[in-house]
Amino acid sequence: MNFYRLISTLAAIVLPLGALMAQTQAPPTPQDQEKQLQEFIDKEVQRLSSQLKLEYWQEFYVDSTLTHDLHARKEELELLRDTKVENSDLYLLVSDRWMEKIDSAYMRFFTEEQWSKYMKNGGAKAKRERDKRKEKERKASAGLKK
Repeated sequence: MNFYRLISTLAAIVLPLGALMAQTQAPPTPQDQEKQLQEFIDKEVQRLSSQLKLEYWQEFYVDSTLTHDLHARKEELELLRDTKVENSDLYLLVSDRWMEKIDSAYMRFFTEEQWSKYMKNGGAKAKRERDKRKEKERKASAGLKK
């Protein structure tokens, strides 16, 4: 019985400390966020390059597209956050719109084979999910107009 009491006591002490430490961590600074975004872009360029066997100029275009569009998406999402928009559907709508732009750009400079491989490696699933959300939004807005 003493063993269980010891474990319970330790858990009662350690768990609140862990929660307290998690709360006291400072939120990431804008520089940290920028660094994380750039690291994500670099990893995504490398991932696509190795999966699709991109040429150097295609890597450049993927990097440029992601850099521009993800920064623009981030700014638009921050604007929604700063204006205290609480509707999560609006955040998804913004993200979906920017991801559509990224896919549209990829389609222009990937070969047919690369595009097909990109779609098979998750692009098609993401597009179906975006299309499903778009259709749901369209139906909801059509219902409001009646």
